[in-house]
Amino acid sequence: MLRFILCSLAAACTLAAVARETIDYSVSLLANASSGTFAPYMLGSWNSGRITEGKGIWHDGFAHRDMEMDRRLSWEYGVEYMLGYGSAANYEYYEPATSTFESAKVRQSPARLIQLYAALKYRSVFILGGMKEQPSLIVDGRLSSGDLVRSNNARPIPGVTIGFIRFVDIPFTNGWVQINGEIMYGRMTDDGFDNRQFNYYQGVLANDLCYTYKRCYFRTKPSQPFSVTVGMQTAGMFGGKSLTYRHGELISTENRGFHVRDLWDMFFPHEGSGENYYKGNSLGSWDFHARYRFASGTTVAAYFEWPFEDGSGIGKQNGWDGLWGLQLTLPQGNILESVVFEYLDFTNQSGYVHFSHTDAPGTTIEGHATGGDDYYNNNFYGPYANYGMSIGTPFLRSPRYNLDGYPGYLHNRARGFHAAALGNIADEWSWRAMISYQKAGGSGRQPAYHKLHDTSAMLEAAWTPATVVPGLSVKCSLAFDRGNLRGNNFGGMLSLSYSGNFAF
Repeated sequence: MLRFILCSLAAACTLAAVARETIDYSVSLLANASSGTFAPYMLGSWNSGRITEGKGIWHDGFAHRDMEMDRRLSWEYGVEYMLGYGSAANYEYYEPATSTFESAKVRQSPARLIQLYAALKYRSVFILGGMKEQPSLIVDGRLSSGDLVRSNNARPIPGVTIGFIRFVDIPFTNGWVQINGEIMYGRMTDDGFDNRQFNYYQGVLANDLCYTYKRCYFRTKPSQPFSVTVGMQTAGMFGGKSLTYRHGELISTENRGFHVRDLWDMFFPHEGSGENYYKGNSLGSWDFHARYRFASGTTVAAYFEWPFEDGSGIGKQNGWDGLWGLQLTLPQGNILESVVFEYLDFTNQSGYVHFSHTDAPGTTIEGHATGGDDYYNNNFYGPYANYGMSIGTPFLRSPRYNLDGYPGYLHNRARGFHAAALGNIADEWSWRAMISYQKAGGSGRQPAYHKLHDTSAMLEAAWTPATVVPGLSVKCSLAFDRGNLRGNNFGGMLSLSYSGNFAF
């Protein structure tokens, strides 16, 4: 395999030396303002962590060469950066010398790399190095509340990925069954942010973590009116070091480091792999997507993602927990092009009791109760987040919004709905709207005394005057939050973008 990769890279370099390369680029200027510390939920989410704070002005630049899917051997690369300045959020932290809580200003870095990657494919197999945004194969990233395992909410994590670049026909099925899969190992780079946000009073501060993601989907023949996609995706954090604080005191330090064997242990989790329970913090989802296409071009889709953290969730012992969605898509050019409605439920969490007699030496109680899940939280590796933003669904309030510096999901026991639509008002004018509502009752293991609620909405209009200035796009977005879960907040964002390409 290594020989194949080296030979392919050498061939790509030789071809690049004589081929005509076309580079696509885009430059944007974005400005946002809101009445709260953070941008409203629907402005700060689904943008790969580009904008989270309440006010700021930013320049975004992106240059990339896309993969040529119709060629046997092809490559791609890209770099995206952001420059600018945003407002700060005041996070509390504990000062042991005075036994008091102080505050520290934390803001997004004025210069950030959002994407930096290079990839090579041969036929349908690819290898990618770096950090690149990856779309979900189950939900619509423009309209959905977000994929439960890897959404477009947090900044991409750098690493190495290998897999199928598209769905591939399984031999002897005559194209009626296809497969798609990938495996990724990477390294978290958010230690600096975590250290600044942490309150040093209660919780786990985890640094130097490694990350893994893998998925396997099967799909029936997409050229048929009815097609189904089904499979599983999993992710996990492992390695690193964890510091556990209780009431302002450091009570334990666990330095796990990194070992080559960890790659295997995380690829196929099993007991006795060197840590309590199974190695690492693993989570995932069972996924399903069914689509029917009418002769007119209109399509109707139904889908779900069922979350799991261990055997109880894999065995679907967590009730109705998950994301359940419907999507209607009409031919392009209509006032209404696509509409999505989703129901989300995270209130079961396999029940509130977890007990195993093997965890309590000397007990006379025999038996096992597999429950007590705590979605996206972990006692040893901290929250499933990157730079404080949920790597999975942003529907659950991310740790970044905890101004008390607590490093976890405070309200992951939640239930609600999400709806969104988009279309075209007229030539060169498009629109998008979203609304969501939820009630939350604390976390899986620390229920809240009273339920909290939130209503959030966004309206966006875009003008792309292709007949006047090809490549220009002007977009205006207005959004608000109402309730005691995310607070009352109103904000807007204006962006001016230009895209084009050049060849050499």
